[in-house]
Amino acid sequence: MKKINLRQPFLLVLTAFIWGIAFVAQSVSMDYIGPFTFNCVRNLIGGLVLLPCIALLNRITPDATSRQLTATPEGKRTLLRGGLACGMILFAASNLQQIGIQYTTVGKAGFITALYIILVPIFSLFLKKKCGVNVWIGVFLALIGFYLLTMKGSFSLSSGDLLVLLGSVVFTLHILVIDYFSPRTDGVKMSCIQFFVCGILSGVMMLLTEEPHIPDILAAWQPVLYAGVLSCGVAYTLQIIGQRNFNPTIASLLLSLESVFSVLAGWLLLGEVLSAREIMGCVLIFAAILLAQIPMNVFAKHTK
Repeated sequence: MKKINLRQPFLLVLTAFIWGIAFVAQSVSMDYIGPFTFNCVRNLIGGLVLLPCIALLNRITPDATSRQLTATPEGKRTLLRGGLACGMILFAASNLQQIGIQYTTVGKAGFITALYIILVPIFSLFLKKKCGVNVWIGVFLALIGFYLLTMKGSFSLSSGDLLVLLGSVVFTLHILVIDYFSPRTDGVKMSCIQFFVCGILSGVMMLLTEEPHIPDILAAWQPVLYAGVLSCGVAYTLQIIGQRNFNPTIASLLLSLESVFSVLAGWLLLGEVLSAREIMGCVLIFAAILLAQIPMNVFAKHTK
């Protein structure tokens, strides 16, 4: 009997958990600094955190396969291309989301951002990657669950909604680009490069469009530090490692748990109470993820 590898799903769920808690940090930090300033500082911190981690990993496991991939000139070029591509896409996605949240409700932003779980399999079709029926059913259940969990009131597309929607599309590209590069290079080094690229690009926009002040940044040091060290340095790296040779549609379903964890964080940290509608949304999302994880041969055996 083939053993089910739970390591990668666990890493992706842990990533979603860290990102879910980060919504609290993002909300608090916006009281002090602008979106480009926030993403500049958090990504530069994330990149700096990974530098000693890379040195430690090289010392502990010098012959690791992922690091052997970057030993040749072609491997180094692949690493650089992957880091630059992921960094530029992350810059676009994270800032579109952060700016859009300012002009729309949290419920709408959460639902629209979660659309990447349906966009990933649609985009994957153009890359000739097929998904099983169970995955498509899971995507459908997850969308209903996200609607119940996050949507309140009528749905209309405002400028903020449009920005968050564009961010969701770009996050879809980010997942697919990681899916392409992660088996071909060192994921931790690529993650480090993408943070510096995203941080520098955000810094340029910060200087052009905002008026950053050191006292304001220091006043937001706690949420910025959490977002930089855990949400960037740890979570995005776990995402890259967890997605290595893993189905990108299932990965997107697991990563979409960040909205569930954000609601739970609001309940535990801010005293917000979940309604029956929101609990039902959580149940549907978990059911969708479990369904998507079941191998198709299990269904085949029971239909014979």
